Amino acid sequence: MTTKAPVKTIEQDVLQPDVRTDMMTAAVLHGREDVRIERVPVPRIAEDEALVRVGVALTDGTDFKVWKQGFHARMIRPPALFGHELAGTVAEVGSAVGAKVFPGQRVVPANSAPCNTCFHCRKGQPNLCEDLLFNNGAYAEYIRIPGRIVRENMLEIPNGVSFEDAALTEPLACVLRGIHETGIHPGDTVAVIGCGPIGLKFIRILSRRKVHVIAIGKRRSQMEAAERMGAMSALDAAELNNPVERVRALTEGARGADAVIEAAGQPTTWEWALQMVRKGGTVNLFAGCAKGTEVKVDPWALHYSEITVKSTFHHTPRFMREALEAIGRGEIRAADLITGRAPLAELPKVFEHMKNRNGQLKTAVLP
Repeated sequence: MTTKAPVKTIEQDVLQPDVRTDMMTAAVLHGREDVRIERVPVPRIAEDEALVRVGVALTDGTDFKVWKQGFHARMIRPPALFGHELAGTVAEVGSAVGAKVFPGQRVVPANSAPCNTCFHCRKGQPNLCEDLLFNNGAYAEYIRIPGRIVRENMLEIPNGVSFEDAALTEPLACVLRGIHETGIHPGDTVAVIGCGPIGLKFIRILSRRKVHVIAIGKRRSQMEAAERMGAMSALDAAELNNPVERVRALTEGARGADAVIEAAGQPTTWEWALQMVRKGGTVNLFAGCAKGTEVKVDPWALHYSEITVKSTFHHTPRFMREALEAIGRGEIRAADLITGRAPLAELPKVFEHMKNRNGQLKTAVLP
């Protein structure tokens, strides 16, 4: 099946002129490090869409990168509403939305949904959908959820799960898919490089599932967070002459880790990951490097050690559901990761503060 465009985004048309008087406060990305809190029209919805009143939106590394560069080639083009991790309450539904979605329902909508008909969807790779629909606008009082996401990737929040916990569903879905794709099992030793919010989610879930985790990060605050999340060892790379040797020394026979999750997205740490894994092990280059980046690879070691190298991109509807179930079981909590709360009006200051890399993990933005 051919498509007219590889990616659709629907956040821009919320900003078009609207004759209605009902307005809302929202964060609008205008360009590089330029997000403004503005009054914009409350989104109109089509017959198959839903309008969600945002209960909480969470900051994350992807939004921070988008803010720094002023756009995302696949997900958002300014000026546009901004943000993608949220939970809230259905405020309005279109006439063609089924009875399973109703006003007052507590929901967590994903930031994307596949088409289910293109080549990659038919191959069981919906995260690589040729018509993957992205949605932004979480940093606002209301967000419009397009019909495809309503049908495929908007989930009801179970009783007893808070908005803050539920808002972790999307990034956790990416993590759970990464664990699945890497083939990690109880009793394995896994090195996780990078102790930001994503790396810490890997550490929490893996340690809860009886995996021995070696965390590699930087700064004392990250090491403390990794230990709280259950890491068997937490190593500050800035204090080590050779992080690769140190990690291998912590494994059985100094053979290396059964698997390595690279969650930092730097050429140096990609190279470390390939050197920390044992023969026959698997490296998941989970965090992407900038386009055009070059990484040194030893082909001899890669081949004769039979190392598997893969990258896990994005989530799928299956793992959105598994993530919300894991949150419902208490495998991870927002309290583990949220280090601050702020009203929507302070979002620009929050991103400026994140530039200082001061140990802040995630901020709950309360519209």
